[in-house]
Amino acid sequence: MKALVLAGGSGTRLRPFSYSMPKQLIPIAGKPVLEYVLENIRDLGVTEIGVIVGERSHEIADVIGDGARFGARVTYIPQDRPLGLAHCVTLARGFLGEDDFVMYLGDNMLPDGVADVAEDFRAARPAAQVVVRRVADPRAFGVVEVDSTGAVRGLAEKPEHPRSDLAMLGVYFFTPAIHEAVAAIGPSARGELEITDAVQWLLSNGAEVKASEYHGYWKDTGQIEDVLACNRRLLGGLTPAVHGDVDEASVVQGRVVVEPGARVVRSRLVGPAVIGAGTVVEDSHIGPGTSVGRGCVLRGTRMADSIVMDGASISRVSGLAGSLIGRSAVVGPAAADPAAYGEARHVLVVGDHTRVEIAA
Repeated sequence: MKALVLAGGSGTRLRPFSYSMPKQLIPIAGKPVLEYVLENIRDLGVTEIGVIVGERSHEIADVIGDGARFGARVTYIPQDRPLGLAHCVTLARGFLGEDDFVMYLGDNMLPDGVADVAEDFRAARPAAQVVVRRVADPRAFGVVEVDSTGAVRGLAEKPEHPRSDLAMLGVYFFTPAIHEAVAAIGPSARGELEITDAVQWLLSNGAEVKASEYHGYWKDTGQIEDVLACNRRLLGGLTPAVHGDVDEASVVQGRVVVEPGARVVRSRLVGPAVIGAGTVVEDSHIGPGTSVGRGCVLRGTRMADSIVMDGASISRVSGLAGSLIGRSAVVGPAAADPAAYGEARHVLVVGDHTRVEIAA
C-alpha cells in the first residue's frame, strides 16, 4: 500500500497565517500538523508517500525532507491550482501505479490513528473504504448513507438537506479501481473533481464501498479555534521533561516540556505547556495550554491557551489567552510616551484578515 497526502490547499480559513506559510505547517503542541499525518501513515506500515504540494512546496520540503526521519520515502507531486481531491488522484497516477493506497488530507488531526480501518481494508479490499464520523451539521462535508453492515448506499458532497449525519473525515482507502472512476467523472458545480462523485461512481457501477465510523479524537485544523482546541488536547498527553536551563527562581508545575537550549528565568510555567528549543522566558507566567516555538523571547508576559510560533517576541504583555502568534511576530507596548497623546494608545501593524481583540 502507498499513501497520498494532500498538502496543496491555500487555507483561506487560516488567514493571515496561510498568506505566509502552508496551513499544514501550523504547529500544534510544538510540531507541524503534517508531521502528525506522516507519523500516522508510517504507523500503518506504509513507506511510499506521495505529497501533493502547491505554490509553497519548498517550505513543505524544507520541513519534511525526503521522509527518512519518518522511516519513509516522500515523493513531491506539484499541483498548479486546487481543482478537487479527485484531481489529486489524477496527478498522482504515475506515482500510485496499480497499488492500493490511503489518501489523507494534510490538515486533519486524528491522533488516535486509523490502524484498525487500514486492517479492515487490507482484509476485505473493497474498491473504496471511507472514514466517517457523526457530526451535528453535516452540510459542510461529504455525507455518507450506510446500511446496518457498514456498506455505503449513497454519497453527496455538501448537501443542503443531508440524508445522514455521517460525514467523511478526509481519510480514504482505495484500490486501483478508483482511477477508472476519477477518469469517468466531470467537474462539479464548483468546478472541481470531487472525490465524493468518484466514490459514488464506483457505487453506481456495482463496486463495493464501505464506511468505517471513527470514534477517536478528530479535528479539522482549518480554523484558528480548531488549531487551539487541538493544541490543548495534545498538550494534555505530554510527558514532562526539562532539557533546557531553568533557574532556581523559577517554578515548573505539571506537564511541561522545556526543550534543549531554552532558558527560563524568574518565571512560572504551569502545564501542560511546551517551551521550544532556544527560547528565552524571563519574568513571565506561562499557563496551561500554551505551546511556544523555537527561538522565541518572552519577557514580562502572562499568557495561557495560546500558540507562539518560531522566532516571535512578546514583552510586557499580560492577559494573553486564546492567541495564535505568527512566526517572528513582535508583540509589546508602544515605544512612544503615551502621555504625549493625553491617554494610553495602541500601536498595531495588522495584515489582511487579521483579528485583534483589545480590552476596553
